[in-house]
Amino acid sequence: MFTYGDIDGVIVTELKVFSDARGWLSEMFREDELTNGFDPAMGYISMTLPDITRGPHEHKEQTDYFCFLGEFKVYLWDNRGDSPSYKNKKIIENADRMIVIVPPGIVHAYKNTGREPSLVLNFPDRLYKGFGKKEPVDEIRYEDDADCQFEVK
Repeated sequence: MFTYGDIDGVIVTELKVFSDARGWLSEMFREDELTNGFDPAMGYISMTLPDITRGPHEHKEQTDYFCFLGEFKVYLWDNRGDSPSYKNKKIIENADRMIVIVPPGIVHAYKNTGREPSLVLNFPDRLYKGFGKKEPVDEIRYEDDADCQFEVK
């Protein structure tokens, strides 16, 4: 059973938005502001339709660096047996224009709670399927597990 609380190693910050007559700009990350030696290996963008959930899943080695652009609810579960926040669960109700850094062993999911398709950018520190896409995917999926303890509402 998971209890609500902060999760050690998960970083959540608001994107700093600079607006003018043309629109807005936001730095998603800067090498001089990355924490704990985090070194992105790739980047991708995904579009999620309204009322759709991605996850829950976790990585054994990969850290995700999510940038949410739209109305998302983010779910996090600390599944690391050696963590001080083991068995904690955290929900971010509105992650619009937020950065959420998710270390390995944290089960995570997100749901588009808005009325429009919305975007997520991710800058993980591992290549999907490794160099040349020749390695197994570092992902444990729970979406289709009938006995899944990671509930997304």
